[in-house]
Amino acid sequence: MAQNHTKDHSGSDKDHHIIPFKVLATVFATLVGLTILTVVFHDMKLGVLAAPVAFIIATTKALAVIMFFMGLKYEVTLNRIIFASGFVFLAIMFFFCALDIWTRIAQVPTL
Repeated sequence: MAQNHTKDHSGSDKDHHIIPFKVLATVFATLVGLTILTVVFHDMKLGVLAAPVAFIIATTKALAVIMFFMGLKYEVTLNRIIFASGFVFLAIMFFFCALDIWTRIAQVPTL
């Protein structure tokens, strides 16, 4: 008997993971709920806490998209590390940009 193996484009014998519709619908509802929560918190005028709350909500939404819609939750560990390394280098770039701005000497206009 011939074995019926499916190979993906990378040549591995791993089958593609099918995410159930219920999971996708739950993630979609979560994203809509977090978007509504963002608008509610914006209208509350939180002052100093506005930015941290917005970043926490945005990070949660990004993780939901990355993990479920992009399927990273079901990938091998090496793919997760490679994907995360992009964010590490982005954080390093932001750090050096912020360091450049924070260490500038204020110039007095000559006019």
